[in-house]
Amino acid sequence: MHRFAVFTSGATLFLIFVGGLVTSTGSALAVPDWPLAYGQIFPKMVGGVFFEHGHRMVAAAVGLLMTVLACWIFAVEKRRWVSWLAAGALAAVVLQGVLGGITVLFLLPPAVSVAHACLAQAFFCLTVTLAVVTGSSAVQQGAHDARLRRLAIALTGSVYVQLILGAIVRHNEARSGVAFHVVWAACVTVLMALTVAHVVRHHRLEPLLLRPALLAAGLLAAQIALGIVTLWSDLAVIPTTAHVACGAAVLASSLVLTLRSSLRLQEALI
Repeated sequence: MHRFAVFTSGATLFLIFVGGLVTSTGSALAVPDWPLAYGQIFPKMVGGVFFEHGHRMVAAAVGLLMTVLACWIFAVEKRRWVSWLAAGALAAVVLQGVLGGITVLFLLPPAVSVAHACLAQAFFCLTVTLAVVTGSSAVQQGAHDARLRRLAIALTGSVYVQLILGAIVRHNEARSGVAFHVVWAACVTVLMALTVAHVVRHHRLEPLLLRPALLAAGLLAAQIALGIVTLWSDLAVIPTTAHVACGAAVLASSLVLTLRSSLRLQEALI
């Protein structure tokens, strides 16, 4: 079940990348109807239809994976709070599909498009959480370090805020908001430096904490580089979309660190 949960979260990250391609290529209205595409389940996959309907097909696959995972958890998981978490993830993926349909039918209203992007990141966080709490290693080790928990929570929250700001800039085509997005990125970088420094200093012999901390730092460095390339390339498709997906990966690695540093909370909920 843990491996399947990891696979589902990986598929969700791929879905975020594919969704980013839809916006980056300007293909969001290549298919004018929903849930069918030109009245068909499998239209001719050419031009923008390839990106838009391909996104729908990947989303359907992720929805199926989440349904299987939720049913599996309901059947065998004894921790009630994990079952509720799975139910929340299942509800989130259904709502995400509905928001996607509203986005198309109402011709990309910015508020709905931003909500769709933000819910995608929240759903990804839920799948990552399920992957962590279903893993045996997640309940064998952990840090009882209040400062690390606070730093990790602040870091994860700041990354999510940064992704919201990015979605607002992206879906409103508000170049004036780029400066604020950059300023907040600096705040995230400072929090990342403080968190990683704390882990290296106090938990360098604990791989369950050291690995996600170093991974988050490396991904953030890549994210900053992708952001620079995105601006220099005048929003070229590949770096822009990679920037979206890498941001989600930074969020996931920060969340894993937060969950593993909050083991005492997990044990209390069992």
